[in-house]
Amino acid sequence: MIEIAKYVKAESLEEAYQLNQKKSSTVIGGMLWLKMQKKRVGTAIDLSGLGLDTIEETEEEYRIGAMVSLRQIEQHAGLNALTCGAAKDAVKHIVGVQFRNLATVGGSLFGRYGFSDVLTFFMAIGAKVELYHRGILTVEEFSRLPYDRDILVRVLVPKKAQKTVYLSQRNTKTDFPVLTCCICREEEELRCVIGARPGRAVCLRDEKQILKDGITPESAASFGAYAREQITTGSNLRAGSEYRSILIGVLGKRALLSIASMDGEG
Repeated sequence: MIEIAKYVKAESLEEAYQLNQKKSSTVIGGMLWLKMQKKRVGTAIDLSGLGLDTIEETEEEYRIGAMVSLRQIEQHAGLNALTCGAAKDAVKHIVGVQFRNLATVGGSLFGRYGFSDVLTFFMAIGAKVELYHRGILTVEEFSRLPYDRDILVRVLVPKKAQKTVYLSQRNTKTDFPVLTCCICREEEELRCVIGARPGRAVCLRDEKQILKDGITPESAASFGAYAREQITTGSNLRAGSEYRSILIGVLGKRALLSIASMDGEG
């Protein structure tokens, strides 16, 4: 069980950042994974008073505050319209509604968990994170960074025309995923992101131009096989490496064919 010596509700991002520079300090989000850890926290830093619990829309992007809940993502009409419903699909199996009402986007992303549906989804749709000290990075870049003492302020989702499909395999409906797969096709590129390998999500692009002549059952199967070859998997109590590799090919093919059906291809 977690023990907290001091609780501070930050009055500014600068205050939160300075407090967080001590190794004994921890920024708290929904306190769902954090509270299950066995550790002593010197200062628990609460960002809930900084207005980061809303999703703002501009002409160019959606600006998702770090304290926005996963339930807000699930129910947001604009994000779901932009991503063909993938926003909802990415989070709807995460434990239950009560959990998603508390779990935050910032907490889910900053941890860069190896089981994260949220990381997989935002990486695939080309989202960026705004960090208080480091600035703006793509989620793909951010995922490769070592853990540090920065503050994740918000997630930025560009309003680009896209077709997106999110799929996952789970042993039981609300369990951690055995594997996650999100494919997003924009005019200029296609991104296939695989997570829960188990390990941080990774992004694969169609560098061999397998899909250059369109998505068909044959080209989708070929790309799935290519993804299986390129992405490393491992074993844990939920599944073995070989099974996860097979799933990469299966889910990759299914996601591509779903995208093709949106445009009448295949």
